[in-house]
Amino acid sequence: MVNIVRQIDDWVSIRRVLVSVSDKRGLDVLIAGLVAVNPGIHFYSTGGTYAVIAGILGAAGAQRHLSQVSDYTGQPETQGGLVKTLDFKIYLGLLTETYNAAHQADLARTGAVALDMVVVNLYPFEATVARQGVTVEEARAHIDIGGPCMLRAAAKNYLRVAAVADVDDYPWLLAALRKNDGRLSLAHRFALAQKAFAHTARYDAAIADYLASQSADEVGSAYILINGG
Repeated sequence: MVNIVRQIDDWVSIRRVLVSVSDKRGLDVLIAGLVAVNPGIHFYSTGGTYAVIAGILGAAGAQRHLSQVSDYTGQPETQGGLVKTLDFKIYLGLLTETYNAAHQADLARTGAVALDMVVVNLYPFEATVARQGVTVEEARAHIDIGGPCMLRAAAKNYLRVAAVADVDDYPWLLAALRKNDGRLSLAHRFALAQKAFAHTARYDAAIADYLASQSADEVGSAYILINGG
């Protein structure tokens, strides 16, 4: 059954933020700015992004404001970072609706929290396939799965979640939060959702175009093929 939502909050306070970025430009300004706007804010992050945020916050700040996604979900990352954020608690936090009692009961039952913002940019697939001599396997390894899923979930739930996919949006985002006591309006969230879906659509199109340009023989030549049973 599809949920048809009637009641939402126009203004949403940004208190819990999931951050996982390949492009770490401007992250120092964003993290420091978010803490300045809301001293009680909390970040959830993974891998290299976690390490950068911990460095920005310092030891005391990281202890107060930062959690590893694996500590939150109770599931360690898969080797090579293959599975990090594809977890039930993460998507409950992104997709639940504020005025849906069943959703709120799910959060309480699982110990999950409602996430108010996702800051994600994707593995650099287009830059990878543009390199001279790149193999099909190198291209495949740079197909981001968790990032687009998080962006799409956050953007779908613009009812209360902000989906931030563009580094260039950090300045206006911080300005809006400073102006509005750490809150974003429905108009802000909807504008971010529009950009997020456009971003993931371009990303998927780039992958589809690249795969369409390859033959089965080219794909096979990238691997040692084993005739299993």
